[in-house]
Amino acid sequence: MQSIRKRLSITIIFCSIISVILLALYVKFTVNSTFNKYMMDTQKSRNNRIVDYFQQVYKRDKKWTINSGEEIMHEAYMSNYCLTLLDSNKNTIWGMDSNDIKEKSHKMMQNVYNNKGIYTSNSFKIKYNGKIVGYVVIGQYSPILLTQQDIDFKMSINRDIIISVIAAIIIAVIISIIISKQFSSPIKSVSDTSVKLSRGMYDSTSNVKTNIKELNNLTKSINALGKILKEQELLRKRLVSDISHEIRTPLNILQNNLEAMIDGIFPVTEERLNYLNQEVIRFGKLLNNLNILKQFEDEKSDLNMMEIISLDKLVTSISSKLSIDFKKKNINFSLNIEKNKKFEILGNEDELKQVFINLFSNAIKFTPSGGSVWVDLYTNASKIIVKIRDNGIGIKKEDLPYIFERLYRADKSRRKTEGSGIGLTIVKKILTLHSAVIDVKSTFGKGTSFILYFNKNKENNNE
Repeated sequence: MQSIRKRLSITIIFCSIISVILLALYVKFTVNSTFNKYMMDTQKSRNNRIVDYFQQVYKRDKKWTINSGEEIMHEAYMSNYCLTLLDSNKNTIWGMDSNDIKEKSHKMMQNVYNNKGIYTSNSFKIKYNGKIVGYVVIGQYSPILLTQQDIDFKMSINRDIIISVIAAIIIAVIISIIISKQFSSPIKSVSDTSVKLSRGMYDSTSNVKTNIKELNNLTKSINALGKILKEQELLRKRLVSDISHEIRTPLNILQNNLEAMIDGIFPVTEERLNYLNQEVIRFGKLLNNLNILKQFEDEKSDLNMMEIISLDKLVTSISSKLSIDFKKKNINFSLNIEKNKKFEILGNEDELKQVFINLFSNAIKFTPSGGSVWVDLYTNASKIIVKIRDNGIGIKKEDLPYIFERLYRADKSRRKTEGSGIGLTIVKKILTLHSAVIDVKSTFGKGTSFILYFNKNKENNNE
């Protein structure tokens, strides 16, 4: 099994090599094609020049002789082509021997065109005053004649192309290694971190820095996941400890009292039996807490979530029912509802009643006598907002992230107040069913605010 870095490097290198080779072949073909066209045009121009030369010779001498134009033989020999001069009847006046240039031509051209030694010739008319006065035959051993400089030029181009290909491949390999490292290092780090997290090493984090947005988000996500898992592990341990403490307390009371009565230390009285029965009831309530949540989750799919609910009426009704509790504890209660606004949402009224009863009851429970509770109901462009504030005991900063967890209760509330530890869990789940959001802000010793955000029922909230 290959690592992502190795696979990525191989892929980039392979694609780069293929691209470079194809580009090199294209450049080679294009250059050779352009160069050959240039040489063909040059050769055509040469042929026209030779014909024009013999026309000038005939114009000067008005006849052909064995010496007519023979000075051009030297140029022909040096340029590896043969000339033959014919009169108008195609009789040979003079001609060069093709064998004189054969060996020399082969040596110069075999590396360029793989020349097989086929001699070809073309005949061109020589005219004077519109009449054909002779012919010049130009023969050669290759389709294009090249000088040594031309051959060296073509070989130099091919050599430079090969060097460029090799250099490009080396550069591509280096770049691919660098790029693959930029991609693979964060992924490898995240992979290693995820493996450690799966083994329970929740302190593991990925510290690789990258400017690639997706990889940076991936690194942040795995670190956030590790933090959450660590917090959940701590929460699990604390919940086990809390449940163990809550269960052990009534069991110890029952055991100690029963053993004392059996040993005759405590008399068996109705009062003591009632006390023990209350501990049994409390013990049963503790065991039923998780069942309550399970029943709620099992029933939530059957809820009717299409009721039109006026939150202002619902909050006012619940406030009225709990007014006696506020007065009994001497808590000042204030309800402020924004005027001339509609507060209609879609949901289940019975479940929302439970939400507000739990939140109001918590405000009463954790606000001392003489304190205050404020409830504000207002709207913005798209939300209906309910804010429930108190100046009670507040919640410690370290406890805030866990208050919606099952059976979680801060030490202060656990020891000095009674409760099942599932009220806020149910509140959060009901609000989630209503696509609502709950936010909490608290300062220990100064008070707590719960802010609920509901989506408006657009059909009935148009103002």
